[in-house]
Amino acid sequence: MTGSREMTGVRELPIEGRLVRLRDCAPADADMLDRWNADRDGGFNDFGPREPVPREALANGPLRNERNGMLIIERLVDRTPIGTMGWRRVQNYGPSPVSDAWSIGIELILEGRGQGYGTEAQRLVADFLFATTAANRVEASTDADNVAEQRALEKAGFRREGTLRGAQFRAGSFHDLVSYARVRGDP
Repeated sequence: MTGSREMTGVRELPIEGRLVRLRDCAPADADMLDRWNADRDGGFNDFGPREPVPREALANGPLRNERNGMLIIERLVDRTPIGTMGWRRVQNYGPSPVSDAWSIGIELILEGRGQGYGTEAQRLVADFLFATTAANRVEASTDADNVAEQRALEKAGFRREGTLRGAQFRAGSFHDLVSYARVRGDP
């Protein structure tokens, strides 16, 4: 990710909901992000060792541009960081950029799970992407065994679309994913 500030019709950040606040990553977040990346719990987002967060990219921030982005999720009540929310452009649906979509992903630390924070963060980032880009589709996928994330996506307004068999290699084997999406105009 580069530090470009250009996105069509950028809505100002941070974005606040009832429970969480989404804000740009800052240089001061680098060590925390590295700790989170090193302290995986063996869960659904554990894909092995990760590279350190690029300090230069954080210094040039924000970590969002026309291709991808990442924000920090904070609890609104005390501004404690509890995870990250990211997105990337996917071009799977046709040669025209009009058919591009956004694929989102969330990572919450253990203390941030099971309290509705993920649901709200995913709804907010989808709303942000619809407000700031021309994309008609925001999608997400999760492990077929990750029932909590499936519920969170559904509560955030995403509709279940199907199963992607053997789509993700994690923890030494292939796993099925369940796909979800919101399209512009969904309630």
